[in-house]
Amino acid sequence: MSTVDNQPANNFIRQIIARDLETKKFDGKVVTRFPPEPNGFLHIGHAKSICLNFGIAEEFNGVCHLRFDDTNPEKESVEFMEAIEKDVHWLGFEWDKLCYASDYFEQLYDYAVQLIKKDKAYVDSLSAEQIRQYRGTLTEPGKESPDRSRSIEENLDLFSRMKAGEFADGSYVLRAKIDMASPNINMRDPTLYRIRRVHHQRTGNDWCLYPMYDYTHCISDAIEGITHSLCTLEFEDHRPLYDWVLEQLETEHHPQQIEFARLQLEYTVMSKRKLHQLVAEGYVNGWDDPRMPTIAGLRRAGYTPASIRDFSERIGITKKDAWIEMGVLEYCIREDLNENAPRAMAVLEPLRVVIENYPDDQVEQLEVANHPQKPELGKRKVPFSKVVLIEQEDFAENPPPKFKRLVEGGEVRLRGSYVIKCEKIIKDDQGNITELRCTYDPDTLGKKPEGRKVKGVIHWVSEEHALPAEIRLYDRLFKLPNPDAEANFLDALNPESLKILENARVEPGLAEAPSEARFQFERKGYFCLDAIDTKAKDKLVFNRTVTLRDTWSGSN
Repeated sequence: MSTVDNQPANNFIRQIIARDLETKKFDGKVVTRFPPEPNGFLHIGHAKSICLNFGIAEEFNGVCHLRFDDTNPEKESVEFMEAIEKDVHWLGFEWDKLCYASDYFEQLYDYAVQLIKKDKAYVDSLSAEQIRQYRGTLTEPGKESPDRSRSIEENLDLFSRMKAGEFADGSYVLRAKIDMASPNINMRDPTLYRIRRVHHQRTGNDWCLYPMYDYTHCISDAIEGITHSLCTLEFEDHRPLYDWVLEQLETEHHPQQIEFARLQLEYTVMSKRKLHQLVAEGYVNGWDDPRMPTIAGLRRAGYTPASIRDFSERIGITKKDAWIEMGVLEYCIREDLNENAPRAMAVLEPLRVVIENYPDDQVEQLEVANHPQKPELGKRKVPFSKVVLIEQEDFAENPPPKFKRLVEGGEVRLRGSYVIKCEKIIKDDQGNITELRCTYDPDTLGKKPEGRKVKGVIHWVSEEHALPAEIRLYDRLFKLPNPDAEANFLDALNPESLKILENARVEPGLAEAPSEARFQFERKGYFCLDAIDTKAKDKLVFNRTVTLRDTWSGSN
């Protein structure tokens, strides 16, 4: 890890908070929050924010809230809320309070009335398109709306009637009255409220008037006593508005907004709109597809909470956007699983091997280590019999140079058992190899053969005892490091992102594997039991988490 003695790596946010504690700012308290909008599943970028907000609170003996920014009910759902709660818990964090922006609808409305009374907000009848035209550009100032000069009394009346539902959607908005010539476009009379007749998942049809994010967020922070409002860099230009709203309302508490660089991860997309599109148009099999960058997808792929927390710590917190190689995330899970995942044998594309000199009815229960470097994980029994299955690729009729696996007339060791020798190749009418006839050396169990050196070691399973399994070889969803660089990001989809092997066989002990159990399949990679589809198919299903080595390095 990028830490010393397992202590979190220092960053500018930790430095700011440490100084604030020294000066007793916020009375020596640290209160953070993670405020997702429940309009989709959380992704790896959110995981970085979760680890930061909850980690900071834990490190400085503070608390962290989980707050749903549920002010846009058209796109939000209870399903997304439940998924978000599950993800935060799964990552290993516990919130101090579970909050909802909708809890504050009445207070937010009352604060808006205060702004109107101070002549700091007005009701505008311009359309959304007209507001955009009036706003100006980065080089040209905006111009004031004709409605900007409404009287306070008229604004109060119209705003009250907006709440009462007298007007059609889009007919009026409430805007802050700031400065249409401001060099910061966000300060050019931003919209605070809009009329939307949409059923809300928590408040039902009580409201047809919904506050905008920039208005809601700062007030919610103030109400909850948040001390350090940590958000990504795209909100840096919104900070003046954040402070302006709280200053005009003269709230008792004024949090400090601090921005950090968002996660930009190669070979994927982070836009919720694009993730929605991938799901809705069937390019992936749901939000939890193991190719998705969602936390649910990573969990189903076999990523561990520890690996994601490690990744978040490694990439650090900076003020400058930078691309992170996918290999960094994959390295974190390889490190974790190499250290902690038990080993198992699975034959993905089987080739039958008949050991002709092995007794017909004999079955040996061989003891095999669950982890070569961790004897404390114990051993398991693996059945060995006359007919075993090996990988098709572990035999070559015409071997390439330096081929160290099985060839006709050659020997190889079966992992944890005997040395076998290929005596004969059996083919079908089309010339395809269907079976190998071999012999075994009974004196080679757990020891080297005398007088000869056997270099190759391959994995296997007993045909009689092996369990059928479906193996899904997942790979990166996109073939290009930056899919967004394409005119249409879908053009960058990797056609080889999923290969399904339906005739695999695995050792029988995996029948007892618990949900989300992770294994290193000898010589094949790291895999996770897909409990959902295993139950649906009445057949073991395993998803590949990651290959044993980075197969993408140097590919671009």
